[in-house]
Amino acid sequence: MSEQAGVDVAALPADDIVLPFQVETVRGRLVRLGPAVDAIIKRHAYPTIVGQALGELVTLGAALAHTLKYDGVFTIQVKGDGPVRLMVADVTTSGGLRGYAQFDAARVEALGQEMPSVPKLFGAGYLAFTVDQGDATERYQGIVELTGATLADCAHHYFRQSEQFRAGMKVAIHLGADGAWRAGAVMVQALPPDGAQGSAEGRDRLKSFASAVEDADEMWRRMLILMSSARSDELVDPKLPAWRLVDRLFLAEGVRIFRPHGLRNDCRCSRARVTSVLTAIPPSELADMKIDGVVRVTCEFCNTSYDFDDGQILALHGDAPST
Repeated sequence: MSEQAGVDVAALPADDIVLPFQVETVRGRLVRLGPAVDAIIKRHAYPTIVGQALGELVTLGAALAHTLKYDGVFTIQVKGDGPVRLMVADVTTSGGLRGYAQFDAARVEALGQEMPSVPKLFGAGYLAFTVDQGDATERYQGIVELTGATLADCAHHYFRQSEQFRAGMKVAIHLGADGAWRAGAVMVQALPPDGAQGSAEGRDRLKSFASAVEDADEMWRRMLILMSSARSDELVDPKLPAWRLVDRLFLAEGVRIFRPHGLRNDCRCSRARVTSVLTAIPPSELADMKIDGVVRVTCEFCNTSYDFDDGQILALHGDAPST
């Protein structure tokens, strides 16, 4: 069994977690999603292939977000000119997940039932990563062209272009016979070897540093091979605990497992947030938005609707008490 670093593996949740692990200069994450990804997909009547793509994006976002140090929201977005024109997922520091897709129903139906490649589903476009830590901090964004057959392939393309971030991952999404969605991912990330950040003075130190780099590169190659050996059915199997899968993949390398991070389906919309947005809209424009006597705002993420009648609309601008 791997070194558990104070973790009681028997008490770990079976689903909706990110399980960190490390082998020497390689850090990893195993993501296991059950009820959270199922709820996110089922909030909308998505065609199966759209639900599958959204589940992959949400899982990809969970894996990537937990490789970063941030306090706010990590967002992953795909935009293209294909049958699915927009897909968004985000992850909060506390583990809240949500996601949604915009698509052309007729064009998606024409694709059939088999999961198409990224070019066929999204067309030409881009994959964007954004870290938003609030108004007091500058937002970070990375953008890469959609290149690859899967969304994980597109993320790999971004990693290959970055000299600061060597990473590899495998993502799986599955719709079970019981009608429930499940998803999983394994990701590894190379860390700089000891001494990589300092200046090397003297021949002995140069030799030591060169040896450390060579050892780290060899470990990185082994970890990529082991990561790739994870089967898709293993990544989503509720009967296979996350820690046991990490053990199966990396035990021989001396893997250490750390405390997991919880994940949950959690939309951040609320009536108060919607009210704040509507207050900034002129009354004449709000009047044009009325349907059947009310202004209805529906959250794209969770599909919750908020209705505002005439009295409530007037109250937004202080013209009348709310009813």
